[in-house]
Amino acid sequence: MIKKILNNKLLFIGVHIVFGYLGTLPLFPKIYGFLVVLIPSILIFSSSNEKEEAFLFSSYIVGVEVFTRMLGGFIFYETGKYAIIIFLVLGISQGKFKQVFSVQYVFYILLLLLGIVFTKVPEGESIRKAIVFNLSGPVLLGIAALYFYKRPITREQLLNALFFMLLPLFSMVTFLYFRTPDLSEIVFGGEANFQTSGGFGPNQVATAIGLGIFILTIFILLKEKLSGYLFLDAVFLIYFIFRGLLTFSRGGIITALIAILFLIFFYFLYKKISFKIFFKYISIAVVFLVAVWLYTSNITKGMLDNRYTGKNKAGVQKDITTGRLDILEIQFSNFLDNPLGIGVGNGKYERKKDLDAVTAASHNEAGRLLEEHGVIGLILLLILGIVPLFNFFRGDYFQKAFIISFYLIWFLTINHSAMRIALPGFIYALSLIRITDYEEET
Repeated sequence: MIKKILNNKLLFIGVHIVFGYLGTLPLFPKIYGFLVVLIPSILIFSSSNEKEEAFLFSSYIVGVEVFTRMLGGFIFYETGKYAIIIFLVLGISQGKFKQVFSVQYVFYILLLLLGIVFTKVPEGESIRKAIVFNLSGPVLLGIAALYFYKRPITREQLLNALFFMLLPLFSMVTFLYFRTPDLSEIVFGGEANFQTSGGFGPNQVATAIGLGIFILTIFILLKEKLSGYLFLDAVFLIYFIFRGLLTFSRGGIITALIAILFLIFFYFLYKKISFKIFFKYISIAVVFLVAVWLYTSNITKGMLDNRYTGKNKAGVQKDITTGRLDILEIQFSNFLDNPLGIGVGNGKYERKKDLDAVTAASHNEAGRLLEEHGVIGLILLLILGIVPLFNFFRGDYFQKAFIISFYLIWFLTINHSAMRIALPGFIYALSLIRITDYEEET
């Protein structure tokens, strides 16, 4: 089955585009949400993870999570994270690879769970939901890190996993096409747009689309054709950028852009490409980006420019962080006042005392760890921040290109979207792998 998918990439891209349309119909979401968890579980168990099936199907869930949430296809909201944890645990227990023991991440998971001791939510609120909402992402990161720590992954396996991750993103952008009203009828303003995000959270949608932009760029940069035609792959990339800009959610798109710049920089160092050729490629990319930007800006009557420069609909400058900086300041203040932490899930209730208008949970995972876990949260951040850097400095430029881009996607995502989805935790773990069997010639 896996081999058939990988040998017929364009066909299965087409299948997933059809899935995007089927997502608008009543029965499909629940069936799809059930099968994307059941079938991989069976295949991983039956294959004993001989060909990194756990990696492939976990990657697919990373790509499918936001799409399935949009459809209401999962039984539980956090099903995607649970599924990945199950797949990776099965992969560790069933696989033939002798897992490299990582004391850092065992320590990380144990310290993470200590925060539960201090959890205390207001009467009428669910402690279980508070803990699951805030810890499912970090726990997934820990399990994924245990799986991928110093794990040898071939270039082919990595690209295959990224392709699996990309497939359901085609379904998502297709679904957005059918669910978005006529663009001429949408009144764009200075905030994220739910109408162009399928009625779902623009932040999560843009983060997923940003991942798609990043993966498509990798395939084009490495000259690994998805469709068999470079021109068609470029069209896919342009459309993903267009859909991402239309969400008016900046974090996921800016994150993808920064990760891509670092990827290109180190990859060109690896290939020893001259500055002249480097400038040529960058110039072509800039021309396409400007063209897509101008087209999208024209459709939104210039509101796209206002959104990315932090202005409201009237063109008046506003807080470019949309309140995130205020929340971060309160989190840091709570950390100083409560060095042992205030307990998992307590953050938003404490912040209500300082900012009556703030009712949402934190979008910044670093701030949440400090506020809710205290000094332990600081230790957790140091572990997460430092360990991948050893892997980065050990690798050559090819490995550096991937390791630093995965690391940046994790770091930037958790600072604008916390760990709402599985993506940042899983991508972080990929910064711990050792890429093997790639072409050494330059």
